[in-house]
Amino acid sequence: MNVKILVLASLRCPAFRVGLYRLTNSQCRVCRNSRAYATQDLSGRLPTPSRKQVTVTNDDGRVHWKELTVKEKVARTTQQTFNFGIILTGLVMTGGCAYFLYKEVISTDSKTVQFNRAVDRIRSDSRVKEALGSDHKIRAFGEPTWNRWARARPIASNRYKDSQGTEHFMMHFNAEGSSRRGIVNLHTFKAPGAEWEYNYLALDVKGQPRIYLENSDFTPRKDTSRVNFLGMQLRK
Repeated sequence: MNVKILVLASLRCPAFRVGLYRLTNSQCRVCRNSRAYATQDLSGRLPTPSRKQVTVTNDDGRVHWKELTVKEKVARTTQQTFNFGIILTGLVMTGGCAYFLYKEVISTDSKTVQFNRAVDRIRSDSRVKEALGSDHKIRAFGEPTWNRWARARPIASNRYKDSQGTEHFMMHFNAEGSSRRGIVNLHTFKAPGAEWEYNYLALDVKGQPRIYLENSDFTPRKDTSRVNFLGMQLRK
């Protein structure tokens, strides 16, 4: 009973409470410091946290190169080489597609440009409209195939260069109107440094004479071998 009274009396004393608080606070600091020291190794440095091993499939580049092991460096090098190969392959394929598109569609030397130019000449000629029928728009297509789509039919053509360096292009395709069908034949040539010219462009309809839209054999050309000087014809 006397002990209880003494304890209660000491708790009510301000000086005793201040001493008890200081003692408790110092013990807490000692506990925190001891836990911090427990997490350090003998060299005084904090241990590095464990990480997942870097492989070819899971490497995202977050781990610094100096922190990688030899095996992980090989994995990263393999992954980067593979990615570079994919990018290089994509660039080569893109360049190939662009070159093919230019040569076959955009360039003036392409078969598509030659075909479209000939079709425009045929559709605008009154003799062709009369021979094939002008009730509907004249269709032009390649060789007949099992494919229903006219645009998918191949167009027969041939390209070659003669001994003088002149490039020749020959083509034939079908043209169909509302009443008849015919075959268009063309031959163009291109001298070095010059533009394409027609040697002939003709339409053949069964039972009718050939219709020439272009025919250089019957087209008079200007004779450039003679020069007119004071009313006299001088040969070069």
